[in-house]
Amino acid sequence: MADGGREDTEARRVAFGNRVRALRESRNLSQESLAEMAELHRTYVSSVERGQRNIGLDNIFSLADALGVPAAELFRDL
Repeated sequence: MADGGREDTEARRVAFGNRVRALRESRNLSQESLAEMAELHRTYVSSVERGQRNIGLDNIFSLADALGVPAAELFRDL
């Protein structure tokens, strides 16, 4: 993969994580609360929010369900 492609991928992960964080914060949820609701580990949610994870589809749906939004909402403005 060319360096530009890697940078694009990382930028998308960061943007996705920022979206998750914004939705979580708008609901006054801690990372721990969101993780518990999504049945994920808090450190995993933290790494998703920082753009360090290439998150899987099942976990995307788990986070969306816990946030009360359609999964597509996590990709808005990416």
